[in-house]
Amino acid sequence: MSSRGARVHEAAGYLLHTAPWRETSLILQAFTRDHGCVALVAKGAKRPYSVLRPVLSMFQPLDLSWSGAGEVKTLTRAECAGVRPLAGRAHMSAWYMNELLLRLLPREDPHPVLYGAYDTALDLLARQGSSAAGALRRFEWILLQETGYGIDAPEPDFEDARSEPRLRSMLRERLDELLAGRPLRTRKVLMELQRY
Repeated sequence: MSSRGARVHEAAGYLLHTAPWRETSLILQAFTRDHGCVALVAKGAKRPYSVLRPVLSMFQPLDLSWSGAGEVKTLTRAECAGVRPLAGRAHMSAWYMNELLLRLLPREDPHPVLYGAYDTALDLLARQGSSAAGALRRFEWILLQETGYGIDAPEPDFEDARSEPRLRSMLRERLDELLAGRPLRTRKVLMELQRY
């Protein structure tokens, strides 16, 4: 391999998190179908006229290109691959999924099935808003299965509203075991919002 490292072109992905880096750049955490979670530096992305600035949006499908051999790669190109308008409480559900991915997935470990569940859940959240509970339960179930922490039970009917409370409780209990001592910020915010 050359000293410049691998080059990846047009990998389907989503942004999970961004953080400022230096004066004009961002560090991105992205979830891609074929490469798993990757850390990328987007040089100059905070500049007012950067071509990356309008493209790097959460919960929107992207085609990402990067190069590099280290733990943090250099983003070389990003293109919008569609638009998913999320509104209201659907945003909190999407942030919740992002936080789970960031906490439970190791870097550069591809999970195409989980990527498909994430993509489907975002699509349903964009169309149905916060009433897409079945999509969230399906996402949580697949996340646990894909990371080796699955529940030893047959796959439930995620669209059955009668079994949703029991399924939600079972999945949350398993997730709480995995995240012991590291509570999810999004869950805390959701609980606070339910009081209003």
